[in-house]
Amino acid sequence: MEWTRCYTYDRPGEDPQSDPNRSTFERDWDRLIFSSAFRRLQNKTQVFPLPNEVFVHNRLTHSLEVASVGRSLGSMVGEQLVREEPEIADHETSRDFYLNHLKTVIAAACLAHDLGNPAFGHSGEDAISSFFQQNQDKLYANKPLTKYYSKAEWKDLIRYEGNANAIRVLTKPKAELEHGEFQLCYTTLAAILKYPCTSGLNDKKLLHRKKYGVFQSERHILQAVAERTGMQPDGGSGKQLAYRRHPFVYLVEAADDICYSIIDLEDAHKLGILSYAECRELLQPLCLLDEATTEAHLAQRLAQFRDDHNAQIGYLRAKAINGLAKATVRQFIAHRRSILAGTFTHSLVDALNAELEQNGRPNVLKEVKNISVQRIYNHSSVVRIELSGYRIFHGLLDVFLESTLLLGAGKGLSSYQEKAFGLIPSQFGIQETQSPYEKTLRLLDFLSGMTDPFALKLYRNLNGIETPGVHA
Repeated sequence: MEWTRCYTYDRPGEDPQSDPNRSTFERDWDRLIFSSAFRRLQNKTQVFPLPNEVFVHNRLTHSLEVASVGRSLGSMVGEQLVREEPEIADHETSRDFYLNHLKTVIAAACLAHDLGNPAFGHSGEDAISSFFQQNQDKLYANKPLTKYYSKAEWKDLIRYEGNANAIRVLTKPKAELEHGEFQLCYTTLAAILKYPCTSGLNDKKLLHRKKYGVFQSERHILQAVAERTGMQPDGGSGKQLAYRRHPFVYLVEAADDICYSIIDLEDAHKLGILSYAECRELLQPLCLLDEATTEAHLAQRLAQFRDDHNAQIGYLRAKAINGLAKATVRQFIAHRRSILAGTFTHSLVDALNAELEQNGRPNVLKEVKNISVQRIYNHSSVVRIELSGYRIFHGLLDVFLESTLLLGAGKGLSSYQEKAFGLIPSQFGIQETQSPYEKTLRLLDFLSGMTDPFALKLYRNLNGIETPGVHA
């Protein structure tokens, strides 16, 4: 890849436009902000259950904060690349892109990175996957479930992936729009493709293939993005494709890594899961990753908040994010050659971890991760919502999948199945002539787009726990 050729202003189905007031990448940002898919994130769980008395982060606030950090990373990296890379500095169009537009590309990609995640946190993905795994031999019209799909399609379903669904949400055709409602630039899509491969080539030993990034239905999108942005092939053929990561992905990933690790600590403090002393001990060393920050300065500023521990943790959170952002930018610039070549095998945060250990500095990031797993992600409130997500998604798939598969299969639907199918909004476009795989994906479009409250309410209605319009 080359710095001057790894971006494009083109987008599917549209000619490049010149607008003196709004760049093509700003239009990507605007389309995302005003979309219903983005708005629905406000009622999707991030980690902790949606708030009652204490406000914690949901997918919407998380995405906005990741976009804010991503914009800063893009701005700092863009400026440094112009200084460090003569091929950029001497190329007028590239100099303009890295100084003025890279930050918007990264911010827009950050906004979109969680659009494919179902309700109830990451357990929503696992719940959908486990349903297909557990029901592989179940008979639908005297035919085992697995027999409705090819091997490649079945892998998509038993390893259901929110990253792949995000690309589907952003690119699947809608109504009269051949290329989908967003029609994001190829550059923005490249920055979102954290795992640029299909499900048959994911490999947990490789960072860029630890998961997969597109369903079979969108592998042509992966090909188009790779061709337009110069992403390098990494094996595969036919229905299974893989590419090296695009360099901009590392900045989107870093923004996400920084936010969820730090913000989860702040939420845990607000909920009383972690004490003030524990959070301060974890956050303060991260603040010092910014070489302009000293312990004396931190102590002075914290003293100004007196005994307001929430305000003190909020200040430390902001400084920790600032320190981590500057440190990850240093990692990107230091490793920019291998990042561009597609041979860099670590996330920027992991590279920072390694550097801290080599220099004999306290590896607080690893400690943050360990405490998050032990005390936050396994907290009873988090576990309860994950278990609820399993039951709810399994229940909804039990109701809807059979009627979806049998539609147009030569088997008449029962009255119950007809009524169940009638609850799926027509906008999802499930048709008799579609393959079982395409019909199933369109059903999953419906289910994965649900907010937590809507999924719960529908599950309770369909199971007779709550009757619509009747309240105890």
